[in-house]
Amino acid sequence: MISGGGTGGHIFPAVAIANAVKEREPDTQFLFVGAEGKMEMEKVPAAGYRIEGLPIRGFQRSSLWKNIGLPWRLVKSMMKARRLVREFKPNIAVGVGGYASGPTLAAAQRAGVRTLIQEQNSYPGATNRLLSKKVDRICVAYAGMEKFFPSEKLLLTGNPVRQEVVRLAGKGPRGLEHFGLREGGPIVFVTGGSLGARGINRGIEAALPLLKAKGIQLIWQTGTPYFAQAQEAAMKLGYGDCKVVEFVSKMDYAYAIADLVVARAGAISVSELQLVQLPAILVPLPTAAEDHQTMNARALTDRGAAVLVKDERAVEDLGNEIIRLIEDEGALSKLRTAISSLGQQNAAEAIAVEVIRLARS
Repeated sequence: MISGGGTGGHIFPAVAIANAVKEREPDTQFLFVGAEGKMEMEKVPAAGYRIEGLPIRGFQRSSLWKNIGLPWRLVKSMMKARRLVREFKPNIAVGVGGYASGPTLAAAQRAGVRTLIQEQNSYPGATNRLLSKKVDRICVAYAGMEKFFPSEKLLLTGNPVRQEVVRLAGKGPRGLEHFGLREGGPIVFVTGGSLGARGINRGIEAALPLLKAKGIQLIWQTGTPYFAQAQEAAMKLGYGDCKVVEFVSKMDYAYAIADLVVARAGAISVSELQLVQLPAILVPLPTAAEDHQTMNARALTDRGAAVLVKDERAVEDLGNEIIRLIEDEGALSKLRTAISSLGQQNAAEAIAVEVIRLARS
């Protein structure tokens, strides 16, 4: 049983773990448990796995009245999770984070099922900290997590990522053709995730005249809400080397041709950057739970492996930081060297080995 979701950052690792277990034990039966109405209810079946939804929902900080039904949703979710555990009879339950993870693993622990959590961030959420008291194993992506979890339960594995995204060999020419860019000029890849990132988008729009003047080729992934505004801004400048896209379906092509990446500091983005060994400017989402994106970014910046720009300073600072790095090959080289030592290869396989070991024990 694998539970969690809410974002691609939880769903993709969950599917990667399932695929790695299935590769070793083809007869394994899987049941995913997600939150009703969240993207896992679509993405997991598309990956070929069965999923059940819980009525769980997170606390709505923006509008307190929307939380009136939250206790009842939690009770219903616990009841359904217990029923699913009773009916499916899992050998092991794996939690990857997200609203559904808490009730599911709590129900499994109550039934005496072995449990494992995969913590993707350098600062764990409250649910995983609570669950860690009873889980059998905690797979983490960062060193030093003993300050949050029992050290005897920790296993440093890294974060599972989509392997096709981080395999870049020989993809440079196809990447240039795909995005309509030329070889030779510096290329900056800006990505705010599938929904875009308002702070990054505003910072890039403010920097467009400077970036154009410096001859920088830009892949600017905006997300749907900012797409039209970004397109109009690039067209007004006649910035033909700025390729504005809503969503990048070929992340590997973008990584293969980028000299510098500007991104949020979500766990999976950071893990991908570590594996593709690219210099990066990280702009953490300031509203992320417990400010975990800033913690993720600092896990790199404290080691000289990335540059941090605060979201509220993106308009003033982002363009200048891009230019500073692009014009300083020595600085880019130092970032590449530092980040290359941090990536954990084959994370899904390492977690799968531990899942199978616990399931058999």
